[in-house]
Amino acid sequence: MGRIAAETLIERLAEWGVDTVYGLPGDGINGIMEGLRRHSDRVRFVLVHHEEAAAFMATAYAKATGKIGVCLATSGPGGIHLLNGLYDAKLDHAPVLAITGLQETSVLGSGYQQEVALEHVFQDVAEYNLVVSNPAQLPGVVDYAIRTAYARRGVAHLTFPNDVQVADADADPYQHVAPANPPATAPIYLPAPGRPRDEDLRAAAEVLNAAERPAILAGAGALHARAEVLALADAWGAPVIKTLPGKAVIPDDSEFAVGGIGLLGTKPGEELAEDCDTLLMVGTNFPYTQHLPTPGKVRVVQIEADPVRAGARLPTEVPMIGDSREALAALLPLVQRRDDRSHLRKYQDKMRSWRDDMAALENPDRAPIAPQYPVGVLSELATDDAILTCDSGTIATWAARHWTIRGDRGFYLSGNLATMAPGLPYANALQLAYPERQIIAYLGDGGFAMLMAEFLTAVQHRLPVKVVINNNNSLGQILWEQMVLGYPEHGVRYPMPEGNFAAWAEACGGYGRKVTEPGDVRSALAEALAFDGPALVDIDVNPNEPPLPGKVGYEQAKKFAESWLKGQPNKVATATTLFKDKLSQLGR
Repeated sequence: MGRIAAETLIERLAEWGVDTVYGLPGDGINGIMEGLRRHSDRVRFVLVHHEEAAAFMATAYAKATGKIGVCLATSGPGGIHLLNGLYDAKLDHAPVLAITGLQETSVLGSGYQQEVALEHVFQDVAEYNLVVSNPAQLPGVVDYAIRTAYARRGVAHLTFPNDVQVADADADPYQHVAPANPPATAPIYLPAPGRPRDEDLRAAAEVLNAAERPAILAGAGALHARAEVLALADAWGAPVIKTLPGKAVIPDDSEFAVGGIGLLGTKPGEELAEDCDTLLMVGTNFPYTQHLPTPGKVRVVQIEADPVRAGARLPTEVPMIGDSREALAALLPLVQRRDDRSHLRKYQDKMRSWRDDMAALENPDRAPIAPQYPVGVLSELATDDAILTCDSGTIATWAARHWTIRGDRGFYLSGNLATMAPGLPYANALQLAYPERQIIAYLGDGGFAMLMAEFLTAVQHRLPVKVVINNNNSLGQILWEQMVLGYPEHGVRYPMPEGNFAAWAEACGGYGRKVTEPGDVRSALAEALAFDGPALVDIDVNPNEPPLPGKVGYEQAKKFAESWLKGQPNKVATATTLFKDKLSQLGR
């Protein structure tokens, strides 16, 4: 067989700098798999155990590197499995290319086995979405797809009928009737300039210079702008709140950091949002507007890459369109240095008290194990350039408050989709991208169980990821959400016995250790971090530890009480846990 169309696809991916494709083979993509085999010296194929994991891996790679992530699935059910991971990319604005198979053109529309019109299924998730029906479209449509994913910070999708994949690479089987030739393009993308207009910079500086109680809210769009955020915070005398996806924007031990915002945030962060008179939003589209300043009571300047999102959450006096780093660098010379540090010192004092409270909750003597303790130990033992990936749930609360960003540490999770199960695939992808760094997946038992086969993927690809499971044998976040709504919990605790995921890790050929006593936590985590290969520590934690907001509001307390009055089944254990929390804080 001569050169086939699928080779043109793979060659063009390589020219775009793609060196890895994550996926699962199937008869709908045998031609593409042959293209990968023929060019395995340029593009490696990472075989996973579920297509959803492949999409999560592509998304994590894109989030962490800024480069296009690529995932591959077969026709029909395989392509459908990609969707959850692709929506994670869409909602968190990560550039990802999804490639799927399709039945050969001669049987399309006949109800052939596994025939699913994936171009329609992907219509909502994809910014670029195309059935490739002629080899002559290649490599041009690959260029269009990747440029669109970069420019719109989202998902592109190409689906290839079986016969097109294996057609002659130079085939052009149809008469040209349009006054045009097949696309002749180049694998080049140049982002738009990121510096806002001068008049917008001047207007922003005028607002900032008039502030008396300034605050910065930094999100994932500022992860590459740490130095600029810190410089602006210093000149402006402003405390910095971080969204959860933007947790690594500045170190947690910075003199400007006041932690997070929202239900997973800190009390100082919440109080600053209520207290500030001027807010600079940098690289964030924070959706939980109840936790933002009251509209009309604060002046807002926003740096946002997408004009559609600028001003989407608060009335914004000066919406500056541009890149966070370039915009801050241009803005800094226009901001007058504030010598009055009283506002900043006020929140530094509040953060010292908050950190003391959090440290007290990392109590090594409490049994059952307090969930705050293992993640506190993990943060202490991990390297200064470790990357933590996290699932959604109560673990996100513990990670937000007890995983400390210091040095070059990273932190990634599903932000806006907030889906379960991405943590382990994220970790695998990041270990492939950064083989010399320590990669840790911090997961709940519910999320891990969904894609636990990907630990076997880590073993088979010799990825030394470290997995720590916060095992409360329940869907903990939903449990507390039910109670906050005033409902007694229902259908959120798994029957006993709880799973022993350490046994699964050992069965896969990795390190596994089950921990049930607080005295074993430190040694188990230390051994796992030192293990030369994939390692998993499954820690049974107190299932009745509530992930309370940093600042509990009246309505939240009222609903919590209502759930108890209606017959909350575990109220005694919960009350005991809350009492122990308070004792830990008072006894620090």
